[in-house]
Amino acid sequence: MSFSSTPVVSLRDVAVFQDVNTILSNVSFDVEKGEFVYLVGRTGSGKSSLLKTLYADLPLLAGHGSVADFKLTKLPRKQVPYLRRKIGIIFQDFQLLFDRSVAENLTFVLRATGWKDKSKIKQRISDVLMRVGLDAAASRMPHQLSGGEQQRIVIARALLNEPVILFADEPTGNLDPMVADGIMHLFSEINNSGTAILMATHNYEIINRYPKRVLKCLEGKVLDSQVQEFNLINGF
Repeated sequence: MSFSSTPVVSLRDVAVFQDVNTILSNVSFDVEKGEFVYLVGRTGSGKSSLLKTLYADLPLLAGHGSVADFKLTKLPRKQVPYLRRKIGIIFQDFQLLFDRSVAENLTFVLRATGWKDKSKIKQRISDVLMRVGLDAAASRMPHQLSGGEQQRIVIARALLNEPVILFADEPTGNLDPMVADGIMHLFSEINNSGTAILMATHNYEIINRYPKRVLKCLEGKVLDSQVQEFNLINGF
């Protein structure tokens, strides 16, 4: 696959902090538009903190970075919602509103990001639910869905504003292998349509089955499979 010359993620000499501690240093890499990249490393190695830095949940205090044409260095808090409209975030624990239906969960996000026209909202919800294979689930409550179905709703939510990149933090971590495989098929379809994906995972089997470029957090650094060979198993 050929990529655009303008990366959707670009980091140069970045330090990633966890509280007051530097957990990763001298981090430099790009993620191109339409690229699929895995992020691996042991628990506590900095994967989640790196993702949080990329979607501006943690500030970028050292180095230079940009995501979706937003400069992360000293990004004003009032600009964060505008950055979030251009990216999608997928959490392992779903973070659905369990007192609202699927459609109400998705409507909440659309209204929060500036959508007002009820007919356009309804159509967009129908479009994303169809894309994840759950077009009949709009009126159901989250507790009526399986774990795999809930994760598909979370992916649909992340797709609402047609993001240029999805940041996925262990999206298959709580799912059995068959359901996880279905989620990976969905990610592949989304990626093939041009959306970049940066996915943190502990699942070596998934990486083996769907091989892509790998970034590995190890001993305070981020290794890149495009630059150097490394052992995937050691350090998971």
